[in-house]
Amino acid sequence: MRKPLSKCIRLHASINSYSHERRYLFMKQLIDYIPLLVFFTVWSLDERLVSIAGFEHSIGGIFSAAEFLLVASALVYGALWLKQRRLDKFQWITFVAVILFCLPTIIFRNVEFLKWKAPIVNWLFAGIFLGSRFIGEKPAIEHMMGHAIPAPRAIWQRLNLYWVFYFTILGAINLAVALLLSEALWIKFKVFGNLALTFCFVFAQMPLLAKYIDDPEADSSN
Repeated sequence: MRKPLSKCIRLHASINSYSHERRYLFMKQLIDYIPLLVFFTVWSLDERLVSIAGFEHSIGGIFSAAEFLLVASALVYGALWLKQRRLDKFQWITFVAVILFCLPTIIFRNVEFLKWKAPIVNWLFAGIFLGSRFIGEKPAIEHMMGHAIPAPRAIWQRLNLYWVFYFTILGAINLAVALLLSEALWIKFKVFGNLALTFCFVFAQMPLLAKYIDDPEADSSN
């Protein structure tokens, strides 16, 4: 009687931990998404001159959107750093990329710089996931979710490889969309398409992890 009860308690704890992890990842994705929503909102406005304290500035359109993306990213990641005293490596990469690609876009009034941001960021993420197979004790995806799901090491290695392929392909898709489609389609894909694809990709992995959520005694050290 004690063994089934103990197993039920461990199962309940495992499911609660996994649910908490999913909520955390969702909230993290939502917070990281705020600057893109600001970018899209400003881009969709008709260009107009706004006067504040005698200073006139153009609001609306792609270059104004790039300015707001830069400012919103600084505010969001700055607030996260003040609250947590840290940013994870993916947030640092995203923030630095915003600076490196938005500044020349704004200064030179050339949107081609901004079009390369998403492809390069995704390829950097792919490099991190690939490198984690050979550097460190755990693959990157296990570092992110391993404490919530006691899956074997082989499963994490497989999922990690899936993420390498995903980021590599997503980077190529972003580049193709940016270079071949209209500005409107590119921006809509940049803001909404990437998010939808990522959520679909994450949920597609659930069947692979489900049995380890149901079996908290799985050996994660295999």
